[in-house]
Amino acid sequence: MTKIHLTVDGAAVSDDVEPRMLLVQYLREKLGKTGTVIGCDTSNCGACTVHLDGTSVKSCNVLAVQADGRSVTTIEGLADTVEGELHPVQEAFRECHGLQCGFCTPGMIMQAVDLLAENPHPTEEEVRLGMEGNLCRCTGYHNIVKSVLHAAEGGARA
Repeated sequence: MTKIHLTVDGAAVSDDVEPRMLLVQYLREKLGKTGTVIGCDTSNCGACTVHLDGTSVKSCNVLAVQADGRSVTTIEGLADTVEGELHPVQEAFRECHGLQCGFCTPGMIMQAVDLLAENPHPTEEEVRLGMEGNLCRCTGYHNIVKSVLHAAEGGARA
């Protein structure tokens, strides 16, 4: 077992973990952050996307011990729970129907937040390129792209 210390959604946490435990498993199994979805376990689908020190990563491709001393933000950490408000990108996905079954939605939103932090006013093509590592089997991507562009118009920030 290895002791890790990190910040998850603004809260400091410390745990003993197996060195081979994936970050996605740690978030879900140890911390109950089930909004981080296990999809493919091969880093192909992006459903498990979280922010590690402010940059989106596929948490099935990161060991929990690699997050030691770092900051992780999950989909649960985006909304302002004190004020009861969704993050602007979450709100844009709601307004523009950027989800269908919802399985890919947390990863899509986390990737979109990172994309907009890097490029606050992307073109449709830039959104499609920036989101290409996240797969959706329901929506055909039209409303996902529309949601990201709508968030950009409203000045969504990470």
